[in-house]
Amino acid sequence: MTTLTFPGRFESLPAIADFVREAAHEAGLSSFQVYAVETALDEACANIIEHAYGGENKGEIECSCLIDEEGLTIVLRDYGRPFNPNSVKKPDLESPLQERPDHGLGLYFIRQWMDEVDFEFKPGRNTLVMSKRKEKQR
Repeated sequence: MTTLTFPGRFESLPAIADFVREAAHEAGLSSFQVYAVETALDEACANIIEHAYGGENKGEIECSCLIDEEGLTIVLRDYGRPFNPNSVKKPDLESPLQERPDHGLGLYFIRQWMDEVDFEFKPGRNTLVMSKRKEKQR
C-alpha cells in the first residue's frame, strides 16, 4: 500500500487525483472505471475539506492506494470533525428538482460510483475506504 499526505486545500485535489489515477491504471481498471473512481475521490476529498475541517488549510488528507488482483482500494483519512454516514438522510430523488436541497447528494453518488464504501470513525480520526473491482474479462 502506498500512502501520500496532502494539504487539506482544494488546490490539492488535482495532485490527489493524479496519485489515485496512476494507481487505478496500474490496477487494470477501464477508462470508465478510472473516471468513476476520480469522481468519487474528488467528492470525498471536497467533503473532507468542507465538512470535516470546515474549510481549507485546517488539516491534511492521507490517501492510500492498495492494488490487488481484484482491483483498487483507496483509503482516505482525515483528523477533522467526526462523520457518521448513517446520519445522512437518503436523498429524495423523486421530488421535483426545485424542491430538493442544493447539497446532500455527495455520499449517494460516491456509493453509486464505487463498488464498496465503508466508513470508520474513531475519536479524532475519520477513515473512508472505497473499492473498485476490475471488470470481468469475457
